[in-house]
Amino acid sequence: MTFNLIKTDEKTSARAGLITTDHGLIETPIFMPVGTVGSVKGLTVRDLHQEVGAQIILGNTYHLYLRPGTSILEKAGGLHKFNGWDGPILTDSGGFQVFSLTGIRKLTEEGCTFQSHIDGSKHIFTPEKVIDIERSIGADIMMALDECPPGTSDYNYAKKSLGLTHRWLDRCIKRFNETEPLYGHHQSLFPIVQGCTYKDLRTESAEFVASKEADGNAIGGLAVGEPAEVMYEMIELVNGILPKDRPRYLMGVGTPVNLLEAIERGVDMFDCVMPTRNGRNAMLFTSEGIMNMRNKKWEDDFSPIDPNGTAEVDTFYSRAYLHHLFKAQELLALEIASIHNLAFYLWLVKEARKHILAGDFSAWKSQMVPRVSQRL
Repeated sequence: MTFNLIKTDEKTSARAGLITTDHGLIETPIFMPVGTVGSVKGLTVRDLHQEVGAQIILGNTYHLYLRPGTSILEKAGGLHKFNGWDGPILTDSGGFQVFSLTGIRKLTEEGCTFQSHIDGSKHIFTPEKVIDIERSIGADIMMALDECPPGTSDYNYAKKSLGLTHRWLDRCIKRFNETEPLYGHHQSLFPIVQGCTYKDLRTESAEFVASKEADGNAIGGLAVGEPAEVMYEMIELVNGILPKDRPRYLMGVGTPVNLLEAIERGVDMFDCVMPTRNGRNAMLFTSEGIMNMRNKKWEDDFSPIDPNGTAEVDTFYSRAYLHHLFKAQELLALEIASIHNLAFYLWLVKEARKHILAGDFSAWKSQMVPRVSQRL
């Protein structure tokens, strides 16, 4: 995997780049639709390519390990062959999901023992096992196993957790170097910067991660309850340390405004369930603001869902019709909203890239932030 930094904005740290993988190119900044169990909820591969304009999607190690399991994935020839997506794939290590299983998991130096949320069966994730699972999945970009501590963690817990994450990272890298890809294409391993909202811990983690000289680096443990301004401060701090010639991936973030603020601070890659999850709950993000499609005001509005939208559904269907579908609890409502929101997110990062290259990112961003955050 290679990363070509094409341009950095003169007034900010916003960057336009190009990631090259064996499954295709990724123009950054980029948003990655989340396909937790091997599918982006409600969307076909055709939708992802033609309607959304996705360049890379995510899979999740925890969920894919439990179901369908690595033996099925290996028989299929990896996740690309299994789900039919021929572009790049990134896999989260599953650490966040495992550590969310409060009460049914136990953390040790060796790894994390947990019970399946599906059938209660017991399993253990070690750094080595997670690398093996991600080899079986065959993602172009693999994430190292880390502990994602709660955003409310006190300093002592955060420091202890960070030490464990760094020791696990060394074990992940060792296992990665001892093993080979299974399906003939290159895989890259990204470390994850942790440290909660403590500046010294974030600095220590960013320096430790940077020293590993990985193909790219991730920033984890943010957007977990801390104020947005604190999140932005941590991003700025970390990106001042991470190497400029490698892509930076902010995990699990976020709203359109979060994306714009993080791009301004030098983030290249994003993922979040928000576009699809909020879409399924009738919230649409648009270039003019946020729409709740259950509101009665849309009942007799026969104008297009989003006249500025890039997906076919935006101009083919009316707001009144989508409002009706949500009120009637029709599955088509969830599909339309998910396609629209993902297409909007991809449009937003593409526009950001365009304005970075044009040299007017700051002016464009200052106009977009109030527009995309207002309620319609």
